[in-house]
Amino acid sequence: MKELGIDIETYSRVDLADCGVYRYAEDPEFRLLLFAYAIDGGEAEVVSVGTGKNLPDEVLRSLTDPKVTKTAFNATFERVCLTRWMRDLGLIGRDEWLNPMQWRCTMAAALRCGLPGSLAQCGEVLGLDDRGEGKMKEGRALIRKFSCPDRKGVRTEPESDPEAWRLFMEYCKRDVEVEQAVLRKVRRIVQPKWEDHLYEVDQRINDRGVQIDPVFAANAKRMADEYTARLMDECRRLTGLENPNSPAQLKKWLGEQAGASVTSLRKGDLDDIGASLGGHGTAARVLAIRKEAGKTSVKKYEAMLGCMCSDGRIHGLLQYYGAARTGRWAGRLVQVQNLPQNHLEDLDGARAMVRAGDLDDFELNYAPMQTLSELIRTAFVAGEGRVFHVCDFSAIEARVVAWLAGEEWVLEVFRNGGDIYCATASQMFGVPVEKHGRNAELRAKGKIAVLALGYGGGVSALDAMGGSRMGLTEREMRDVMNKWRNANPRIVRLWSNIEKAAIRTAETGTETVINRNLAFNMEYGCLTVRLPSGRKIVYPRARVEPFVKRFGDTERPTEALRYEGLNQTTKKWERIETYGGKMTENIVQAIARDILATVLMKADDIGMRVVFHVHDEIIVESDGWPELEQVEDLFSRPLGWAKGLPLKGAGYTTPYYMKD
Repeated sequence: MKELGIDIETYSRVDLADCGVYRYAEDPEFRLLLFAYAIDGGEAEVVSVGTGKNLPDEVLRSLTDPKVTKTAFNATFERVCLTRWMRDLGLIGRDEWLNPMQWRCTMAAALRCGLPGSLAQCGEVLGLDDRGEGKMKEGRALIRKFSCPDRKGVRTEPESDPEAWRLFMEYCKRDVEVEQAVLRKVRRIVQPKWEDHLYEVDQRINDRGVQIDPVFAANAKRMADEYTARLMDECRRLTGLENPNSPAQLKKWLGEQAGASVTSLRKGDLDDIGASLGGHGTAARVLAIRKEAGKTSVKKYEAMLGCMCSDGRIHGLLQYYGAARTGRWAGRLVQVQNLPQNHLEDLDGARAMVRAGDLDDFELNYAPMQTLSELIRTAFVAGEGRVFHVCDFSAIEARVVAWLAGEEWVLEVFRNGGDIYCATASQMFGVPVEKHGRNAELRAKGKIAVLALGYGGGVSALDAMGGSRMGLTEREMRDVMNKWRNANPRIVRLWSNIEKAAIRTAETGTETVINRNLAFNMEYGCLTVRLPSGRKIVYPRARVEPFVKRFGDTERPTEALRYEGLNQTTKKWERIETYGGKMTENIVQAIARDILATVLMKADDIGMRVVFHVHDEIIVESDGWPELEQVEDLFSRPLGWAKGLPLKGAGYTTPYYMKD
């Protein structure tokens, strides 16, 4: 046996979606119910496992045999659940994990090909449903019946409904067959071997997990709940409403106070309503309560406690290849990718008061909801006797887009350790700009231009980045855009080069190679872009399609590159239009991801304990080794596939996670 394809069905009282597979598999009543498998791509079989070792000996031995590659769709689930099962049977040690080096994830392979991360959707997109070979539709109901407790909290036994159990076994077996069919398809587009190594590193990071301060998190959740209840009581007294948390009731009441119809309670709309009321009186206080009580970020404390495992750590915070085009990670469970920033000067003092748990005392010293929101990061703590070294890349996307385009003046700024925002403003306005000196007021325009305009964006991009809040008019934003583009002609040309290369390859099927050896090809109906690292971005079923574009009152026939992908708003698989600026963003962010991936692999190779990472930042748990300088060194090492790209990392040491 060389390869074993696996799909399992399990039982647990823990909600998998809310708590994650690591906490799910810790439930004392966890059971492995069904084990379906295919050996070397052959015919699928399914076994009703129960609590015994009634798998074929060959299959059981293969689970720990390093010579046998195990595959599954979302292999993390199978590997973690089988780890729990084999620990219970004494087949592996109590603290041992099934080795991720021996596993390959079919879902990860599908995501690398730009396909959906759902087995049902993946099979549908690949045409398996059309041939009657797709995922069985009855699966969801069968999982509710046998894999979850009933309304009384009791597990449904197979003997209670033999026909449903037989269908459940058939469903599990079919999943292996679908997974094998998907695997044959996605293996056709070959990715570099280091991606498999990166997946292994990702699994080790998730297995390691990160420690939570349970006293702090529990007190923070309780204080947020109690303070919100106080706010609601005050709001009832002020408004006379039975439920001031009801949008319908509150909109009606506010409309009466404002003398106008209130259609939305979004934050920006609340600000507008407040302005119309002059910021005084009862209604202004009600608006303030609504804004304060509406801080949903504090719900993360509840999420932390819900998915914390028996070792006091949260496992599985990151989803490998969560973004189909760039390959970047997605946050899971607590969503570490969008944690609020902290601006408090005295984090230690605020944390100590939360740990003490006295809400009245806390309210005397801090704005409760805002402070609890800013403290969320600090719930992640280093283990006893350890600290965190937090290190990230400086302006990584600005570096990469300039390197890719060959915008040498930008690269020289980075090589010489300059301030890119000052240098950009100087280039744009033709005067020296110093952060705290000459023409310092122009630095803000340089900063917003760097952050907003690198991918073909214009006035709307500047506005979304905060142009209006800076006090810039539309005319001033257009001036900023034009000056930035004039200062960065090679980056502007890059957008066009990428779009032309993609269209040419999609139309002719021939390879096109442009800046820094970016190679565009058509493979099995997909447009692929080979990055400098060797990894490929995949645009499924890409082709150039005609359409009519409106310019004011006129229409002009043109054409655009479209491909198939998952609409992030509707979650439906549909055709998506792309263009040079958007593809540039995909490519730059993908290269930045590969740079971080290289750091993660180097850190893993030398034994650094990375506990999680966020965007372009890693968090290393250290017991004295490594020191911060050794972590920072990983960020500044030159890459063989990115010659001439100036890289730099900066970090700090802290007992808990924070934004320095």
